[in-house]
Formats: sequence, C-alpha cells, structure tokens
Amino acid sequence: MPVTRLLDVLTCPHCGERLVVADGSLRCSARHSFDIARQGYVGLLTGNMKAGTADSADMVRARTAFLGAGHYDPLAAALARVVGPLGGETVLDAGAGTGHYLAAVLDALPGAVGLGLDASKYALRQAARCHPRAWAATWDVWRPFPVRTGSVDVVLNVFAPRNGEEFHRVLRPGRGALVVVTPTPAHLAELRGPLGLLGVDSAKEDRLERTLGGRFRAEGRYVHEHTVDLAAEDVEHLVLMGPSARHIAPEELRERVGALQLPVRTTVSCTVSVHRPV
Repeated sequence: MPVTRLLDVLTCPHCGERLVVADGSLRCSARHSFDIARQGYVGLLTGNMKAGTADSADMVRARTAFLGAGHYDPLAAALARVVGPLGGETVLDAGAGTGHYLAAVLDALPGAVGLGLDASKYALRQAARCHPRAWAATWDVWRPFPVRTGSVDVVLNVFAPRNGEEFHRVLRPGRGALVVVTPTPAHLAELRGPLGLLGVDSAKEDRLERTLGGRFRAEGRYVHEHTVDLAAEDVEHLVLMGPSARHIAPEELRERVGALQLPVRTTVSCTVSVHRPV
C-alpha cells in the first residue's frame, strides 16, 4: 500500500500539519479529521464549490466507458514514455479524473507512488483503485494543495485546470517536473462542426505559458496524434464525458450523432509538454 509514503506528502488542509491514519480516517495533531470512503479515496475538500465544476456521475460513467474501450490508450502510452525517463518517487495528478493517466505513468515508474486530486467523488471512486500504488483525495485544484512544499517529483496535468503557483510550490527543487497535456486545434476536429462541440483555443499554448507565470522553463514539447474509428455509442460517450455535455441536450446529441456517417474516423491530437521549476 502506498499510504505510508503518501502521508509524507499530504498535509491537513486546515492547519498544514501532518496527517496519520486512525479509525478509517486521516487525522492531524489538531484533531481535524477526514473520512476515508469505502471506495478508498479520502474526503479532504471542505466548504462549497461552485455548482457544475465537478464531473457528475453521468460524465464519469461516459468517461469510464470511452477510456475503457481503449480509444485514448495511445495517448496514455505517449504520456508514460515522456514521464518514464524523468524518474521520481512521487507523482501528483492535479485533476486526475478516474486515474486513467496516473495509472499509465505509475506503470512507467515502478518505484513511484501517485496521488490523484479531483473535485469529483464519482471520479475518485475509480482513481483510488486505478493502480496498486495510487491514492486519491477530493480537492479543488484552484485552492492551495494539501501537499507539503517541495515533496513531489512529477506533477501531471492532463486536460485539467492549471494552478501554476501551486505546481511550483509542491515540486521538488532542482529535479521536479511538470508535465502538461493540452489538446491542439486538430483534436477531434472531424466531430466539432457536425456535433457543435466546444472549440480548442488556438492560443492555448500561449495561455499555458501565462498560467505558469514565469515560474517554469520549458524543457520539451511533443505532439501526439493518432486516429480512432468511433461507433455511435463511442461518440456519445466522448461528448458526454467532457465539458460539451453541459451544452448539448441528450436528445439533440443523439440526433446529431445519427446524422454522422458511422463509424466516424477522428483525430486525437495533443501536446505533451515538460516544464522545470525555476
């Protein structure tokens, strides 16, 4: 179990003290207590979040089905190939979702443990079990992380919000690395028009650099592309697992998918970039 090593990384979100396992919960010396759910994740997130910011149960079901079909496996493998040579003992996945990419990276780092942070308890039910060396906790990545300063070797950020200040704080000085995956304008381009999906900002890479705020230097940038052939069910899962799900009614989505020439071949196109803290 990775729990013991990850307790050297986690801190109490209220007071910053060390956490220990006690009676099915995590507790600090100030007696703040956080339940460990029966599915394995720990509920660290306190207070209210803005409605609609965490993935719903329906979104997670769609993502589980889509990723389980293997459509993004080549991307996960490409990410693992980038992270493997970086080495390290502790991986933090900020916005981990179901832990699909964290699991691939941990396979590439046999000695490492991984912590997934995400606001969705539905996603974390799977992330907590995505890998024998992974653990998961509820958290809003816009807040200061419940993670000790300079305790993480690799921060993953895959299709997720970016908190550059916190990424920099938690990474180990001198040898930590931030690895970010962002879609390119070619990502799912064949489906965007017919389905009315949200577009990819052509200035996304520039916004990434601004988000990192001069705290990092770019070390490498790799473009990964592969194509997938999607049946109607796959296309529906693809739309329903992401932000476009909040903008298209289910009935309208089925109508648009029915108008496609199926199976439809589409491009998965992403940039994998490596950044070192300065």
